[in-house]
Amino acid sequence: MTSGGLMGFIEQPRRVVRPGTDIAAGRQAASGPVTGARQARTGVGAERLRTRPAQYLGAVRRLDAELDPAACRQLADWFRDRYTTDYGDFPLGFLATCHLGPPFVDHRLDLTHAIVQHFAPADPMPAPFAAARMLVRTGAYAYVEVYQGGLVLPVLPDGTVVRP
Repeated sequence: MTSGGLMGFIEQPRRVVRPGTDIAAGRQAASGPVTGARQARTGVGAERLRTRPAQYLGAVRRLDAELDPAACRQLADWFRDRYTTDYGDFPLGFLATCHLGPPFVDHRLDLTHAIVQHFAPADPMPAPFAAARMLVRTGAYAYVEVYQGGLVLPVLPDGTVVRP
């Protein structure tokens, strides 16, 4: 018997998600947009997987600033218009690390209702945003886009969208 009373416990290796990685197959994916069979398998069109421009990243970072309700609506409208123009549709919202300090750890912008909400660690996250919370808490992503139906697309600090 080993210390702590655990016999034969071996920690399994963890999968690391990187841009351009085919998670299901556990191998490097082909470069370029998702097309044909891969698009059918993931259900994500190539337009959604394009790199996000710096102005999107900057706008999400601004969510830590005190935004009045009118500024929130204006930002949500801007995102909806840009995403619809650039990608054909828009996410329900974004989840990102909050830099306001304790007790807040993450925040969300709900594009449907133009609400910015900051969350402490024990605060429950509303569905479907809860599925993105652990991704945000890794600190590896600038933000995570949350779509209707539960699709989450993490966005790296350089704007690269991590493929599902």
